[in-house]
Amino acid sequence: MAEYLLIQSLNGLVIGVIYAVIAAGLTIIFSILKIVNFAHGEIYMMGGYFGYFVISMLGIPPIPAIFVAMALAFLLSVALERALLTPLYSPTTERKSDYGILVTFGISIFLRNIAIILFGPFPLRPPSFFSGALVVGDFVMTWDRVFAAGAGVALLGLLVLFLGRTSWGQALNAVSQSRESAAIVGINDRLAYTMAFGLGGAFAGAAGALVGPIYALTPSMGLQPDTQAFAIVVLGGMGSVGGSIIAGILIGVSESLFIALFPDPSRGLSYAQAFSLLVLMVVLLVRPTGLFGRTHTAME
Repeated sequence: MAEYLLIQSLNGLVIGVIYAVIAAGLTIIFSILKIVNFAHGEIYMMGGYFGYFVISMLGIPPIPAIFVAMALAFLLSVALERALLTPLYSPTTERKSDYGILVTFGISIFLRNIAIILFGPFPLRPPSFFSGALVVGDFVMTWDRVFAAGAGVALLGLLVLFLGRTSWGQALNAVSQSRESAAIVGINDRLAYTMAFGLGGAFAGAAGALVGPIYALTPSMGLQPDTQAFAIVVLGGMGSVGGSIIAGILIGVSESLFIALFPDPSRGLSYAQAFSLLVLMVVLLVRPTGLFGRTHTAME
């Protein structure tokens, strides 16, 4: 039983790292723009398809294809932000939070339907990063999962270093705390908004490219991770990248253990998402701002 729980915990750790990569991107967008991006799951989905098609059409190897998918997801996110979200920065726009919700929700529907038209409704699977599986005693895990977990940890580490050690990262952090104060010291807030939306999209696209060889790509693949990412962002603390990383891993591991301990594993899989929301509610009853949250004001 102990070995079984250990195996499930390690599987949950892989899922949790992917959750954390998605949620970290969503946290960056919320922290800077002060809006909830309902199209984040669809950018994740597009990242998976970007990875698939640059491999199949351009012949790029699977690992470099991750970086190409990140770049394309970044460009797509920047284009959407420039085309549809600039009214958020105008003083004449009222109820900016509502505007952001409606526009990003519309983008999510648009991207999902565009994916059905361009890529078709049938599942697609890119080639594996590495063939075979890691076998240690009774523990078996495909190398694709091992690589996805390792690459996810590396990306999260680079993100933390970028935000904490570079001038761009410090500028983003300054804008997240006070747009007016950042402008006083010469930080271009409009550029910071575009950078944040593009960076968040790039991490969503990276997560999509990483899970491509593990799960099938479908136009609706972003729905469940998107919901989980919202819960993780709230659990970790709205605006806290470190909190979203810890919360993502916590949710991934707790979901896997819940499924393992549930009397009927097939039904436990259906209830796993509800269990993560239960964890969220319990934490919020004790700490309303989440694990590492801070007070945020809406964009004015």
